[in-house]
Amino acid sequence: MLAVILVVTAISLIASGGVAFTMQYNQALSGVDEHLLSHADALLGGATDEPDMDQDGATEVVPGSLDPHAYTSVDALLRAELSRIVGHGEAAIGIIDGEVALRSAGTLSAAMADDTDFIAAAAASSTRTNSPALGTAELGDTTVRWVSVPVTVEGDATTGVSIRAINLDDTLDPLHLAALVFCAVAIVILIVVGLVTWAVLGRWLLSPMQHLQRTTGEISLSHLAARVPEGGTDDLANVGRSVNAMLDRLEGSVDVQRRLLDDVRHELKTPITIVRGHLEMMNPADPADVASAREIGISELDRMTRLVEDIDLLATVEDDEYTMGMVDVSRLTERIGEMIVAIPGHPWRVLDRADTIVRGNPDRLLQAWLALIDNAAKYTPQGSPIELGSTLTPDEVHLWVRDHGVGIPPAMRHRIFRRFDRGSGRRDVGGTGLGLAIVDAIARAHGGSCTVTDTPGGGATFVIRVPAHLGRPGSNLPQPIRAGTVALREDTA
Repeated sequence: MLAVILVVTAISLIASGGVAFTMQYNQALSGVDEHLLSHADALLGGATDEPDMDQDGATEVVPGSLDPHAYTSVDALLRAELSRIVGHGEAAIGIIDGEVALRSAGTLSAAMADDTDFIAAAAASSTRTNSPALGTAELGDTTVRWVSVPVTVEGDATTGVSIRAINLDDTLDPLHLAALVFCAVAIVILIVVGLVTWAVLGRWLLSPMQHLQRTTGEISLSHLAARVPEGGTDDLANVGRSVNAMLDRLEGSVDVQRRLLDDVRHELKTPITIVRGHLEMMNPADPADVASAREIGISELDRMTRLVEDIDLLATVEDDEYTMGMVDVSRLTERIGEMIVAIPGHPWRVLDRADTIVRGNPDRLLQAWLALIDNAAKYTPQGSPIELGSTLTPDEVHLWVRDHGVGIPPAMRHRIFRRFDRGSGRRDVGGTGLGLAIVDAIARAHGGSCTVTDTPGGGATFVIRVPAHLGRPGSNLPQPIRAGTVALREDTA
């Protein structure tokens, strides 16, 4: 990240400096060309007052113009041109009939006069077109920008050429110095940005990342208690809180799995012990004893099969991605009333029917309601009535089942929704102890809960509570609880 920031900063500095240098460079060259062309215009009689530069580089104004009609010879016109002030880093040469006849003082004009190739090329460029010509030339280690102007005077048969040049190195030296200063400042800026970024990243990013790396390295199935230190409100702090929340869920899931294994091991140990004991004591020579042991073994294996099926059903209920839709509670109540008629042993009555619609999965709600009905039928004395119905409150829809049996003591009510736990401790009713855990899982997956209260006059009333308003169709609904969440409840009795 530090490298990226430095690279982006360097690219920005290079781009801004390059654009500024290019603009100033082009502006300087344009100024040189304008200065040279002003002399050409003066020779042709166009300028009246032109700027020039003195020996210290200061600009002066040279009055008057060089009117070719005011002179009788090319030599006189060229002398008048050379007599005009020549600035610092500037030189002029007068050529008559192809020979250098006049030149200004200074080393630059001497270098120009000594370079015959330069003289020939510059003079030819203007005489060929009979108009001023601009160009750039290398005179040894010096780069010059020059203008060549053909000179003629009426009545004089000789031809002349005026060549004026400016030392570009002297002109561009301030730009080069400014570029060097800019580069030095840019390097200082990169160093400062690097140090500040390193300090900020070390405090804001590196330290939290090290904590995160150390915490994740400590996590294992046997040690899930490590957490990332939390603090602050920035994005990294939110990441730390998200990681801790993930670790909380992971620890809870692992704990659930351990509890599930312990519960399954406990539940399977009893039928295995029974079958093994009867087989060990069975007399193979006694057909009646063999038949009895066989019957007991098949019965216990059937119970183990139901246990495995219920565990699989609980896992399916908890892990299922529910397809939510609009559920007509009145129609659901009518359907459940039609189904319970076939259950023998109890008079059934549907007392209330809520005329409303909720969001949910109708098959899962029907499954949970039937599980409560089955539970009431198993734990209620034969012949006692069982009522059921659905009611609407301002916030919830209640799907309830009411029996008139022995009821459930308040101290046991927090346990009955656990896996393999029975309120009465009875095992002669044929259940696996998972029915109410499945009901609770379905209720929680719908954003509700399952509760139990006393029935007036004796008995228990189970209620599946579903929120009456779960949002618009298509909105996100609470996810089903993970396997065994009910097993994590702490005893509150």
